[in-house]
Amino acid sequence: MTTVVNTAPSIASRLVTGILSIKPLANLAKQRARAMMIERAERIGVPWTKRVQELRDRDWDNELKKIQNPHLTYPEYYLRSFHAYEQGNLDWEAAWEVEVAAYTVHAGIWPSAGAKGDPQLRQSYHDIIKSQINIQPRDILDLGCSVGMSTFALQDLYPSATLTGLDLSPYFLAVAQHNADQRNAKINWKHAAAESTGLPDASFDLVSAFLMFHELPQDASRQILSEARRLLRPGGYLTLMDMNPRSEVYAKMPPYILTLLKSTEPYLDEYFTLDIEQELVNAGFHQPVITPNSPRHRTVVAQVK
Repeated sequence: MTTVVNTAPSIASRLVTGILSIKPLANLAKQRARAMMIERAERIGVPWTKRVQELRDRDWDNELKKIQNPHLTYPEYYLRSFHAYEQGNLDWEAAWEVEVAAYTVHAGIWPSAGAKGDPQLRQSYHDIIKSQINIQPRDILDLGCSVGMSTFALQDLYPSATLTGLDLSPYFLAVAQHNADQRNAKINWKHAAAESTGLPDASFDLVSAFLMFHELPQDASRQILSEARRLLRPGGYLTLMDMNPRSEVYAKMPPYILTLLKSTEPYLDEYFTLDIEQELVNAGFHQPVITPNSPRHRTVVAQVK
């Protein structure tokens, strides 16, 4: 049975929307939510304060200059507030906190998972990839790689492959390069838009996107699917892991909670209503296989035609 997320605003959600439209109140709500997340992180053993302070204490100017493409024009949809950061992903604070935030947010996916929820989520994705793709990829592109967590996980999965991590945020990529140095990992980082990568045709066997599509408007999603098709070799695969719009978790979520979630994810409605199966077929892929990999996430595997 297909569950449907109810997006009709209730009285409670309209009240929340009204409060969030008043900037001082919205800022207060964000500050409180942030404090609660940090408290939760420390409680489950994620050293949020220590880790962020270590990153904050570094001199990032040189790392940023090395990784940043000064000629890149950011798409308008990216210049929005995401995850309660006013500058969205174009922000050092966001880059320094990505990893600890992921461990904290994903701690609630499975009962008692705690700080192991994030690696368990990634493993569930990779288990499906391994079981459903029939190639050993030589070249892998990680779209929306952020600070490299998904890229390093793919490198662990396919240690003989050459990895490229691509992201629109030079701040995220600077932290990714630092993380790679800490791991002695060789990754090719690229500062570019996923819908216009500038990479050669048919240069990858596997293109992966981990928790990226829910942050995109539908037009950008369609362009990225077409770009992924262009980048893939014959027989190559596109794999996606993201929120599952058909999950009962979202269908049963109180509307005011969903409204709060949407306040930090401005394109969530567009993502929930995107027909990903049809869009993949339109972009030149075979009918995809979609598999739930957590109570609220799904993995999409599509092979090029």
